[in-house]
Amino acid sequence: MAEQINPWSSTPKVDINRLCEEFGIESFAAQKQLLEDQPVFIRRDIVAGHRGYEAISEAIRMKKPFHVLTGFMPSGHPHFGHLMVMKEVVWHINQGGRGFISMADREAHAVRGLSWDVCDTYAREYMECLYALGFKGEIYSQRKNNLLKDLAFEAATKINFSELSAIYGFGPETELAHAMSVAMQVGDILYPQLVGGAAPTVVPVGIDQDPHIRLTRDVTKALRMFLVEDRESHISIRVKKATPEAIDAVAKRFKGAKKYEGHIDLPAGYTVPAVDEIVRSVEQEFGGFGFMLPSSTYHSFLQGLQGGKMSSSVPESLVWIDDTEKDAKKKIMGALTGGRQTLEEQKQLGGEPEKCSIYQLNKFHMQEDDKELAKMCEACKAGELMCGTCKKETLERVLTFLKEFKEKRDEVSHMAEW
Repeated sequence: MAEQINPWSSTPKVDINRLCEEFGIESFAAQKQLLEDQPVFIRRDIVAGHRGYEAISEAIRMKKPFHVLTGFMPSGHPHFGHLMVMKEVVWHINQGGRGFISMADREAHAVRGLSWDVCDTYAREYMECLYALGFKGEIYSQRKNNLLKDLAFEAATKINFSELSAIYGFGPETELAHAMSVAMQVGDILYPQLVGGAAPTVVPVGIDQDPHIRLTRDVTKALRMFLVEDRESHISIRVKKATPEAIDAVAKRFKGAKKYEGHIDLPAGYTVPAVDEIVRSVEQEFGGFGFMLPSSTYHSFLQGLQGGKMSSSVPESLVWIDDTEKDAKKKIMGALTGGRQTLEEQKQLGGEPEKCSIYQLNKFHMQEDDKELAKMCEACKAGELMCGTCKKETLERVLTFLKEFKEKRDEVSHMAEW
């Protein structure tokens, strides 16, 4: 039996490769080969898995419309652990995607018990970071978005408590507001198609957020009036919840269509994508949503400076975006590494960069040059690079980044308003 993943855990213990196998998440390797412009997080396999990314890679290559959305729960200050997903969103926007960011204040209020004013304060900090990184698009508050709330209500009609229990482990003690926040998450993921038109939508997240993706894909299917299936010899359009008028309208769109009780069959020569596009347009004409299945990417967690996940619940494990030079220095110089117990052993046996939080920090954010990162890795393994030296060099990169990023955030601070 596959284990449950808790999207609200501050310190999730997950094996991304095992979870990908258990929950049917595909390796990103094949999609990586299809992308010409590969950013750090793709080149270095930080993005490890996906659901349905084929639609996104095709949209990028063919310059077709697509959306990119992710969300942030404004329950604390932004830190280096948040940068990866921000960079992923901005990169997809630069590839032609239309950007959306949900500030999940309803979730923060329900799950963390924060006041709305506190949520707004944190949300503005996230907005500053996003705009400083080059984000262009819509950033919205869950509680202030009426279209989203209506969509979440529609999504909730397709969700029952048995599903919530199976996916999230909810029980009799779970507060109703917590369950409602799940429907809001589903609404968030579908919202870009509501306002921007049905199109492929990618949601870059950590592996711990996969339960929301799985549920949303199920809800998306449940909201459809028809289901298009490839039966090898022909295409079959299965009727799920459609009026007789909508069924007639679909049948009239295809030459040679044969209408039966509960389905419409098409002769050979049609393709599922082409048929589904037409069927979705008919659904929309008759009051349906016609949403496409959302896609997702899953990135590895940035290792905390004290091991485990970089998390705000363990302040010494992370670097805050607003950390002072003194605090950053204390954290970097005190970080756990993959070094040996003694200097002699380090020189003789070499270090273990794959276990080192400092190396991971460089891999994720601080070293853009692949050749320099490879040199660092090899020098560590060969016992030529000592941990103290590596920490000092990394600290300089961190301090430079913090200074320059502060300047960029100050330049865009006027944009961080609802």
